[in-house]
Amino acid sequence: MIRKQQNRIALGCFFFLCGFCFSTWASRIPTIMTLFEMNEAQLGSFLFILPISSLIGLPLSAWIVSMFDSRYLLFFGFLLFATALFGIGVSGQIEHLIFAVALFALGLRAINISMNTQAIQLQKLYKKKINGKFHGFWSLGGLCGLIFATLIINLKITIGYHLGLVAIVSIFVCFVAYFYLLRNDKESTGNKLQFGKPDNFILYTGLVVFSAAVCEGGIYDWSSVYFREVVGAELFTLSYLVFMISMTISRFFTDQIITKIGMPKLFVFSAGVIILGVSILILFPYFYTALLGFFIAGFGVASIFPMAFLLAGQSKKYAPGMAISIVGTYSTLGVLIAPPFIGYLAHVFNLNKAFLFFIAAALLLLYFSRKAFFYLEKQ
Repeated sequence: MIRKQQNRIALGCFFFLCGFCFSTWASRIPTIMTLFEMNEAQLGSFLFILPISSLIGLPLSAWIVSMFDSRYLLFFGFLLFATALFGIGVSGQIEHLIFAVALFALGLRAINISMNTQAIQLQKLYKKKINGKFHGFWSLGGLCGLIFATLIINLKITIGYHLGLVAIVSIFVCFVAYFYLLRNDKESTGNKLQFGKPDNFILYTGLVVFSAAVCEGGIYDWSSVYFREVVGAELFTLSYLVFMISMTISRFFTDQIITKIGMPKLFVFSAGVIILGVSILILFPYFYTALLGFFIAGFGVASIFPMAFLLAGQSKKYAPGMAISIVGTYSTLGVLIAPPFIGYLAHVFNLNKAFLFFIAAALLLLYFSRKAFFYLEKQ
């Protein structure tokens, strides 16, 4: 019992650290945009680096998690992730920045696969649902990272010192937490990637994750820019902060809500809330209404990833690690399409109208989730 609780606390630390580091990066995107004199279209192209690098790292990450315990991939992936974050902060030339962001994305790919594999395997040791709370710790880490970033930016501390401090502290905590992660979680079957006609259940679960990634990833990357360019607010991290607060609150209650109403109804509710929040952003692009829109959208987005990874873990064809690797590819494609595409739409029209893309993704989410549950029953 004690060991199981230690596993849960250690994994929660990694989710928290990952959220903290990622929000540190996201909060500094407007700074990077200014330092390297990028317009919206150029920033959109620059953001392609993350998903492309993540896709490149997919085969290696999937192979490692199928051959070894997921804690090894989580540990070394996090070291790469945090070191690359420091590299982003000290990059003085665009070539160095591109290389650091590519390594950052490779590390993030490894972390996402291994963390969620650990979470699904640890869930099997508990009768009550705990997966949503892990994602809650990710959001809590993101929230704390945003609060810290807001303080750092107000104090006029440079991006190099900011990202360097976060990287050093995160690596130290990583070394301590690693020894308490779940061991011997590699499945004996379902670890081979099978080519050919895609499994319908995994296909539609992946498309659910794709839709979620479009909404969540796009708002992550563009919320601060939206608040600065469209709303005209000087404290541009405030919108991202509000978005993260609502996600954090919601994710700590995701497990209870799933138990009460079930995942199918929660998917429908989540999509509707996303549409409501983004509609407020588009129709009322003013300070307080924009904050309200981001807050509501955060509630809608929050539960989708925890539910989708739980769904993937129910695959009869693939082991959890391999299923998450495949589904994670759809997430990467969502991140690949959304932030750059929003940048192009904003350049052609404006950033306010570009947010219609998130409403379209939420509508697709409704359809894909229904298909995923249909094929879950047919497995």
